[in-house]
Amino acid sequence: MKILKPRIEILSALALAVFPLTACNHTPPAAEKQPTNVGVQSAVVHPTESTDYLEVPAHIMADPAHVVHIYPPLSGRILGLNILPGQNVVKGQVIAQLQSNDIAVARSDFEKAKIEVIRADGALARGKLLLAHDVLSQADFAELKATDEVAHSELERARQHIRELGFAENSVSDTVALRAPISGVVLDIGTATGEMQRSLDNATSIATIANLDTVWVVGDVFEKDLASVRPGRAVDIVVPAYPDLKLSGHIQNVSDALDPTTHTLKVRVVLSNPKHQLKSDMFATIRVAGVPHATYLLPATAVLHEADTTFVFIVNAAGGFDQRAVTVGRTLESGTVKNIEVLNGLNDGDKVVTAGGALLRPTSGD
Repeated sequence: MKILKPRIEILSALALAVFPLTACNHTPPAAEKQPTNVGVQSAVVHPTESTDYLEVPAHIMADPAHVVHIYPPLSGRILGLNILPGQNVVKGQVIAQLQSNDIAVARSDFEKAKIEVIRADGALARGKLLLAHDVLSQADFAELKATDEVAHSELERARQHIRELGFAENSVSDTVALRAPISGVVLDIGTATGEMQRSLDNATSIATIANLDTVWVVGDVFEKDLASVRPGRAVDIVVPAYPDLKLSGHIQNVSDALDPTTHTLKVRVVLSNPKHQLKSDMFATIRVAGVPHATYLLPATAVLHEADTTFVFIVNAAGGFDQRAVTVGRTLESGTVKNIEVLNGLNDGDKVVTAGGALLRPTSGD
Protein backbone atom coordinates (compact mmCIF):
# COMPACT_ATOMS: atom_id res chain seq x y z
CA MET A 1 0.00 0.00 0.00
CA LYS A 2 2.83 2.37 0.67
CA ILE A 3 4.06 1.79 -2.84
CA LEU A 4 0.69 2.60 -4.56
CA LYS A 5 0.08 5.86 -2.73
CA PRO A 6 2.69 7.88 -4.56
CA ARG A 7 1.48 6.55 -7.93
CA ILE A 8 -2.10 7.59 -7.09
CA GLU A 9 -0.94 11.07 -6.14
CA ILE A 10 1.02 11.31 -9.39
CA LEU A 11 -1.99 10.25 -11.49
CA SER A 12 -4.22 12.74 -9.68
CA ALA A 13 -1.79 15.55 -10.38
CA LEU A 14 -1.63 14.62 -14.05
CA ALA A 15 -5.41 14.56 -14.26
CA LEU A 16 -5.63 18.03 -12.72
CA ALA A 17 -3.04 19.29 -15.23
CA VAL A 18 -4.85 17.87 -18.25
CA PHE A 19 -8.31 19.21 -17.23
CA PRO A 20 -7.67 22.87 -18.09
CA LEU A 21 -6.31 21.86 -21.47
CA THR A 22 -9.45 19.91 -22.23
CA ALA A 23 -11.63 22.81 -21.14
CA CYS A 24 -9.78 25.21 -23.44
CA ASN A 25 -10.66 23.08 -26.47
CA HIS A 26 -14.34 24.06 -25.99
CA THR A 27 -13.64 27.85 -26.27
CA PRO A 28 -14.56 29.46 -29.75
CA PRO A 29 -11.53 30.57 -31.78
CA ALA A 30 -10.64 34.24 -31.51
CA ALA A 31 -10.91 34.61 -35.34
CA GLU A 32 -14.63 33.86 -35.26
CA LYS A 33 -15.22 37.02 -33.22
CA GLN A 34 -13.79 39.26 -36.00
CA PRO A 35 -16.25 41.27 -38.20
CA THR A 36 -17.28 39.49 -41.39
CA ASN A 37 -17.60 42.61 -43.64
CA VAL A 38 -13.98 43.64 -43.81
CA GLY A 39 -13.33 46.06 -46.73
CA VAL A 40 -16.94 47.27 -46.99
CA GLN A 41 -17.29 51.05 -46.87
CA SER A 42 -20.48 53.06 -46.65
CA ALA A 43 -21.59 56.67 -46.56
CA VAL A 44 -24.78 58.60 -45.88
CA VAL A 45 -26.04 60.26 -49.09
CA HIS A 46 -27.92 63.50 -49.62
CA PRO A 47 -29.42 64.90 -52.82
CA THR A 48 -27.51 67.52 -54.76
CA GLU A 49 -28.50 69.78 -57.64
CA SER A 50 -27.32 68.62 -61.03
CA THR A 51 -27.76 69.81 -64.60
CA ASP A 52 -28.06 67.70 -67.72
CA TYR A 53 -26.26 68.89 -70.83
CA LEU A 54 -27.04 68.59 -74.49
CA GLU A 55 -23.70 67.85 -76.16
CA VAL A 56 -23.49 68.88 -79.81
CA PRO A 57 -20.49 67.56 -81.80
CA ALA A 58 -18.69 70.42 -83.49
CA HIS A 59 -15.44 71.60 -85.05
CA ILE A 60 -13.40 74.78 -85.13
CA MET A 61 -13.23 76.81 -88.33
CA ALA A 62 -11.84 80.19 -89.34
CA ASP A 63 -14.26 83.09 -89.64
CA PRO A 64 -14.96 83.27 -93.41
CA ALA A 65 -14.89 87.07 -93.20
CA HIS A 66 -11.22 86.83 -92.20
CA VAL A 67 -10.08 84.25 -94.77
CA VAL A 68 -8.30 85.38 -97.95
CA HIS A 69 -7.49 83.25 -101.00
CA ILE A 70 -4.53 84.72 -102.86
CA TYR A 71 -4.73 84.45 -106.66
CA PRO A 72 -2.12 85.53 -109.23
CA PRO A 73 -2.93 88.96 -110.72
CA LEU A 74 -1.63 87.81 -114.12
CA SER A 75 -0.35 84.70 -115.85
CA GLY A 76 3.23 83.72 -115.20
CA ARG A 77 5.68 81.44 -113.45
CA ILE A 78 6.25 81.20 -109.69
CA LEU A 79 9.94 81.96 -109.09
CA GLY A 80 9.97 81.71 -105.31
CA LEU A 81 7.51 80.61 -102.66
CA ASN A 82 8.46 81.87 -99.20
CA ILE A 83 5.74 80.38 -97.01
CA LEU A 84 4.72 77.00 -95.58
CA PRO A 85 1.38 75.70 -94.28
CA GLY A 86 0.88 76.71 -90.65
CA GLN A 87 3.28 79.66 -90.90
CA ASN A 88 2.29 83.04 -89.49
CA VAL A 89 2.56 86.00 -91.86
CA VAL A 90 2.01 89.73 -91.48
CA LYS A 91 0.19 92.08 -93.81
CA GLY A 92 2.44 93.20 -96.66
CA GLN A 93 4.91 90.32 -96.29
CA VAL A 94 6.24 88.96 -99.62
CA ILE A 95 5.01 85.40 -99.98
CA ALA A 96 6.11 84.68 -103.56
CA GLN A 97 7.63 86.12 -106.74
CA LEU A 98 5.79 85.88 -110.07
CA GLN A 99 7.45 86.37 -113.45
CA SER A 100 5.12 87.36 -116.30
CA ASN A 101 5.19 88.72 -119.84
CA ASP A 102 1.76 90.26 -119.33
CA ILE A 103 3.38 93.29 -117.78
CA ALA A 104 4.89 94.17 -121.17
CA VAL A 105 1.37 94.53 -122.57
CA ALA A 106 0.36 96.68 -119.60
CA ARG A 107 3.41 98.93 -120.05
CA SER A 108 2.73 99.25 -123.77
CA ASP A 109 -0.83 100.38 -123.04
CA PHE A 110 0.51 102.88 -120.53
CA GLU A 111 3.03 104.38 -122.98
CA LYS A 112 0.40 104.65 -125.71
CA ALA A 113 -1.93 106.38 -123.24
CA LYS A 114 0.79 108.92 -122.37
CA ILE A 115 1.34 109.71 -126.08
CA GLU A 116 -2.38 110.17 -126.62
CA VAL A 117 -2.54 112.57 -123.67
CA ILE A 118 0.31 114.68 -125.08
CA ARG A 119 -1.42 114.75 -128.46
CA ALA A 120 -4.82 115.60 -127.01
CA ASP A 121 -3.41 118.31 -124.72
CA GLY A 122 -1.67 119.96 -127.73
CA ALA A 123 -4.81 119.86 -129.83
CA LEU A 124 -6.84 121.35 -127.00
CA ALA A 125 -4.30 124.18 -126.52
CA ARG A 126 -4.44 125.06 -130.24
CA GLY A 127 -8.20 124.88 -130.16
CA LYS A 128 -8.33 127.46 -127.37
CA LEU A 129 -6.33 129.91 -129.49
CA LEU A 130 -8.49 129.32 -132.54
CA LEU A 131 -11.64 129.68 -130.46
CA ALA A 132 -10.35 132.97 -129.06
CA HIS A 133 -9.92 134.36 -132.60
CA ASP A 134 -13.27 133.00 -133.76
CA VAL A 135 -11.56 130.60 -136.15
CA LEU A 136 -12.91 127.48 -134.41
CA SER A 137 -16.53 126.88 -133.59
CA GLN A 138 -17.71 126.16 -130.05
CA ALA A 139 -18.88 122.68 -131.12
CA ASP A 140 -15.47 121.78 -132.52
CA PHE A 141 -13.78 123.02 -129.36
CA ALA A 142 -16.11 120.87 -127.23
CA GLU A 143 -15.09 117.86 -129.32
CA LEU A 144 -11.40 118.59 -128.70
CA LYS A 145 -12.05 118.93 -124.99
CA ALA A 146 -13.91 115.60 -124.83
CA THR A 147 -11.08 113.88 -126.71
CA ASP A 148 -8.58 115.27 -124.22
CA GLU A 149 -10.63 114.03 -121.26
CA VAL A 150 -10.87 110.54 -122.78
CA ALA A 151 -7.09 110.48 -123.28
CA HIS A 152 -6.47 111.42 -119.64
CA SER A 153 -8.97 108.77 -118.48
CA GLU A 154 -7.23 106.08 -120.53
CA LEU A 155 -3.88 107.12 -119.07
CA GLU A 156 -5.21 106.80 -115.54
CA ARG A 157 -6.70 103.39 -116.34
CA ALA A 158 -3.37 102.14 -117.73
CA ARG A 159 -1.50 103.55 -114.72
CA GLN A 160 -3.91 101.90 -112.29
CA HIS A 161 -3.59 98.57 -114.11
CA ILE A 162 0.19 98.61 -113.69
CA ARG A 163 -0.18 99.39 -110.00
CA GLU A 164 -2.69 96.59 -109.50
CA LEU A 165 -0.20 94.18 -111.03
CA GLY A 166 2.33 95.29 -108.45
CA PHE A 167 4.67 97.23 -110.72
CA ALA A 168 5.86 100.82 -110.64
CA GLU A 169 5.21 103.10 -113.63
CA ASN A 170 8.88 103.52 -114.43
CA SER A 171 9.91 99.92 -113.64
CA VAL A 172 11.37 97.69 -116.34
CA SER A 173 11.20 94.43 -114.36
CA ASP A 174 8.97 91.52 -115.42
CA THR A 175 8.82 90.08 -111.91
CA VAL A 176 6.15 91.07 -109.38
CA ALA A 177 6.14 90.44 -105.64
CA LEU A 178 2.98 88.82 -104.27
CA ARG A 179 2.23 90.08 -100.76
CA ALA A 180 -0.01 88.91 -97.94
CA PRO A 181 -3.15 91.09 -97.90
CA ILE A 182 -3.83 90.38 -94.20
CA SER A 183 -1.97 89.14 -91.13
CA GLY A 184 -2.73 85.56 -90.17
CA VAL A 185 -1.74 81.93 -90.56
CA VAL A 186 -1.25 80.07 -93.84
CA LEU A 187 -3.94 77.38 -94.01
CA ASP A 188 -2.85 75.78 -97.28
CA ILE A 189 -0.72 76.27 -100.39
CA GLY A 190 -1.90 75.53 -103.94
CA THR A 191 1.29 75.94 -105.95
CA ALA A 192 5.04 75.37 -105.92
CA THR A 193 8.17 77.11 -107.15
CA GLY A 194 8.50 76.86 -110.93
CA GLU A 195 4.82 76.18 -111.52
CA MET A 196 2.91 78.16 -114.14
CA GLN A 197 -0.07 80.18 -112.98
CA ARG A 198 -2.93 81.36 -115.16
CA SER A 199 -4.64 84.71 -115.03
CA LEU A 200 -7.57 85.55 -112.80
CA ASP A 201 -10.06 84.17 -115.34
CA ASN A 202 -8.99 80.59 -114.61
CA ALA A 203 -6.56 80.62 -111.69
CA THR A 204 -5.55 78.28 -108.89
CA SER A 205 -5.21 79.78 -105.42
CA ILE A 206 -1.55 80.31 -104.54
CA ALA A 207 -2.26 80.26 -100.81
CA THR A 208 -5.03 80.71 -98.25
CA ILE A 209 -4.41 82.95 -95.25
CA ALA A 210 -6.76 83.22 -92.26
CA ASN A 211 -6.80 85.55 -89.29
CA LEU A 212 -7.59 83.33 -86.27
CA ASP A 213 -8.10 86.09 -83.72
CA THR A 214 -11.76 85.08 -83.91
CA VAL A 215 -12.98 81.57 -84.77
CA TRP A 216 -16.28 79.83 -85.31
CA VAL A 217 -17.41 76.71 -83.47
CA VAL A 218 -19.86 74.99 -85.82
CA GLY A 219 -21.92 72.02 -84.64
CA ASP A 220 -24.64 69.74 -86.00
CA VAL A 221 -27.78 69.60 -83.85
CA PHE A 222 -30.62 67.13 -84.44
CA GLU A 223 -34.06 68.57 -85.09
CA LYS A 224 -35.43 66.99 -81.90
CA ASP A 225 -33.02 69.14 -79.86
CA LEU A 226 -33.81 72.47 -81.53
CA ALA A 227 -35.70 73.77 -78.50
CA SER A 228 -32.44 73.79 -76.52
CA VAL A 229 -30.30 75.75 -78.99
CA ARG A 230 -32.00 79.09 -79.37
CA PRO A 231 -29.82 82.01 -80.57
CA GLY A 232 -28.36 83.98 -77.67
CA ARG A 233 -28.28 81.02 -75.28
CA ALA A 234 -25.12 80.65 -73.18
CA VAL A 235 -23.08 77.50 -73.87
CA ASP A 236 -19.80 75.90 -72.82
CA ILE A 237 -17.22 74.76 -75.37
CA VAL A 238 -15.16 71.64 -74.71
CA VAL A 239 -12.05 71.05 -76.83
CA PRO A 240 -10.41 67.59 -76.48
CA ALA A 241 -7.02 69.10 -77.30
CA TYR A 242 -7.21 71.23 -74.14
CA PRO A 243 -9.17 69.30 -71.45
CA ASP A 244 -8.51 71.97 -68.79
CA LEU A 245 -9.39 74.95 -70.99
CA LYS A 246 -12.65 76.59 -69.92
CA LEU A 247 -14.45 78.24 -72.85
CA SER A 248 -17.89 79.77 -72.95
CA GLY A 249 -19.91 81.77 -75.44
CA HIS A 250 -23.37 82.32 -76.87
CA ILE A 251 -25.16 80.73 -79.80
CA GLN A 252 -24.93 83.27 -82.62
CA ASN A 253 -26.97 81.51 -85.26
CA VAL A 254 -29.02 78.38 -85.94
CA SER A 255 -29.26 77.52 -89.62
CA ASP A 256 -32.62 77.44 -91.37
CA ALA A 257 -31.44 74.77 -93.80
CA LEU A 258 -32.01 71.19 -92.64
CA ASP A 259 -29.64 68.52 -93.92
CA PRO A 260 -32.00 65.99 -95.56
CA THR A 261 -29.59 63.11 -94.95
CA THR A 262 -28.72 63.57 -91.26
CA HIS A 263 -31.68 65.76 -90.27
CA THR A 264 -29.34 68.16 -88.50
CA LEU A 265 -28.95 71.92 -88.58
CA LYS A 266 -25.79 73.98 -88.22
CA VAL A 267 -25.26 75.82 -84.93
CA ARG A 268 -22.63 78.55 -84.74
CA VAL A 269 -20.77 79.99 -81.74
CA VAL A 270 -18.19 82.77 -82.20
CA LEU A 271 -15.18 82.72 -79.86
CA SER A 272 -12.32 85.13 -79.30
CA ASN A 273 -8.99 83.39 -79.88
CA PRO A 274 -6.23 85.90 -78.96
CA LYS A 275 -3.58 83.26 -78.23
CA HIS A 276 -4.46 81.21 -81.34
CA GLN A 277 -4.86 78.07 -79.23
CA LEU A 278 -7.88 77.04 -81.27
CA LYS A 279 -6.84 75.78 -84.69
CA SER A 280 -8.93 75.36 -87.80
CA ASP A 281 -10.60 71.90 -88.06
CA MET A 282 -10.05 71.00 -84.38
CA PHE A 283 -12.75 68.82 -82.80
CA ALA A 284 -14.99 70.45 -80.19
CA THR A 285 -18.26 69.95 -78.32
CA ILE A 286 -20.94 72.55 -77.69
CA ARG A 287 -22.50 71.90 -74.26
CA VAL A 288 -25.95 73.38 -73.70
CA ALA A 289 -27.15 73.32 -70.07
CA GLY A 290 -30.59 71.89 -69.34
CA VAL A 291 -32.95 72.39 -66.38
CA PRO A 292 -31.34 71.71 -62.95
CA HIS A 293 -32.72 68.73 -61.01
CA ALA A 294 -32.05 66.81 -57.80
CA THR A 295 -29.79 63.78 -57.99
CA TYR A 296 -27.47 61.63 -55.91
CA LEU A 297 -23.80 61.42 -56.83
CA LEU A 298 -22.15 58.11 -55.95
CA PRO A 299 -18.71 56.65 -56.62
CA ALA A 300 -18.74 54.27 -59.55
CA THR A 301 -17.84 51.42 -57.16
CA ALA A 302 -21.19 51.85 -55.37
CA VAL A 303 -23.32 51.06 -58.43
CA LEU A 304 -23.53 47.38 -59.34
CA HIS A 305 -25.00 45.59 -62.33
CA GLU A 306 -26.50 42.13 -62.64
CA ALA A 307 -28.18 41.14 -65.90
CA ASP A 308 -30.55 44.02 -66.69
CA THR A 309 -30.69 45.29 -63.10
CA THR A 310 -28.73 48.21 -61.72
CA PHE A 311 -28.66 48.37 -57.92
CA VAL A 312 -26.87 49.51 -54.77
CA PHE A 313 -26.63 48.08 -51.26
CA ILE A 314 -28.25 49.99 -48.40
CA VAL A 315 -27.20 49.40 -44.78
CA ASN A 316 -30.41 48.60 -42.87
CA ALA A 317 -31.23 49.25 -39.20
CA ALA A 318 -30.09 45.75 -38.18
CA GLY A 319 -26.67 46.27 -39.76
CA GLY A 320 -27.48 44.07 -42.73
CA PHE A 321 -27.61 45.00 -46.37
CA ASP A 322 -30.66 45.57 -48.55
CA GLN A 323 -30.35 45.46 -52.31
CA ARG A 324 -32.18 48.34 -53.97
CA ALA A 325 -32.71 48.94 -57.71
CA VAL A 326 -31.79 52.42 -58.94
CA THR A 327 -31.94 54.44 -62.14
CA VAL A 328 -28.64 55.99 -63.14
CA GLY A 329 -27.81 59.00 -65.30
CA ARG A 330 -24.50 60.40 -66.49
CA THR A 331 -21.05 59.14 -65.64
CA LEU A 332 -18.84 62.03 -64.56
CA GLU A 333 -15.07 61.73 -64.68
CA SER A 334 -12.53 64.14 -63.22
CA GLY A 335 -9.00 62.80 -63.54
CA THR A 336 -8.97 59.37 -61.89
CA VAL A 337 -12.23 60.01 -59.98
CA LYS A 338 -15.34 58.48 -61.55
CA ASN A 339 -18.83 59.19 -60.21
CA ILE A 340 -22.30 58.16 -61.36
CA GLU A 341 -25.55 60.09 -61.04
CA VAL A 342 -28.43 58.18 -59.44
CA LEU A 343 -31.75 59.67 -60.55
CA ASN A 344 -34.25 57.38 -58.78
CA GLY A 345 -34.21 54.76 -56.04
CA LEU A 346 -32.51 56.59 -53.16
CA ASN A 347 -33.80 58.66 -50.25
CA ASP A 348 -32.17 61.46 -48.35
CA GLY A 349 -30.14 59.99 -45.49
CA ASP A 350 -29.75 56.47 -46.90
CA LYS A 351 -26.52 54.77 -45.90
CA VAL A 352 -25.12 53.40 -49.15
CA VAL A 353 -22.29 50.91 -49.53
CA THR A 354 -19.71 52.80 -51.57
CA ALA A 355 -17.00 50.11 -51.80
CA GLY A 356 -16.92 46.33 -51.40
CA GLY A 357 -20.52 45.84 -52.46
CA ALA A 358 -19.54 43.21 -55.03
CA LEU A 359 -18.72 40.84 -52.14
CA LEU A 360 -22.09 41.25 -50.40
CA ARG A 361 -25.38 39.42 -50.62
CA PRO A 362 -28.70 40.93 -49.51
CA THR A 363 -29.52 40.02 -45.87
CA SER A 364 -33.13 41.19 -45.73
CA GLY A 365 -35.67 38.42 -45.36
CA ASP A 366 -33.22 35.90 -43.84
